Amino acid sequence: MKLDELDIKLLGYLQEDCKKTTKEYANRLGLSTTAVYERIKRLEKTGLIKNYVALIDKRKANKDFTVLCHVKLSQHIKEYVLQFEREVQKLEEVSECFHVSGDYDYILKIHVTDMPAYRDFMVTKLTALNNIGSTQSSFVISEVKFTTAVSL
Repeated sequence: MKLDELDIKLLGYLQEDCKKTTKEYANRLGLSTTAVYERIKRLEKTGLIKNYVALIDKRKANKDFTVLCHVKLSQHIKEYVLQFEREVQKLEEVSECFHVSGDYDYILKIHVTDMPAYRDFMVTKLTALNNIGSTQSSFVISEVKFTTAVSL
């Protein structure tokens, strides 16, 4: 999809704060409210804007113990890959899962309350999944940068 300069600016504003009114975006862009409304609808219809969400403060939600867990499957056959991907989607502690190249097959981003909660997650949920060969966990000391924005 071809984006013009106004689309890019509008998407930037929406990624900063999508709760503003169409009129507020129109004023910032120097466009009419109708023009901005139509741009937003077009971006939604084409699927470039997928969803609108509320971002939760992990600390206030008591889920600020963040772990990056590398997972290696026991075998790389299609059935095992698809089964793991279906099962990991059901784990509420996992906020992101990436199929990656390198020594491990997947990297999971996990949010729990503390180390005992992570241990419980590992023992009762993650390692209970079939076909996991090994895992390696890295614990986040501090979050240096966090954004959901995609640079355009």
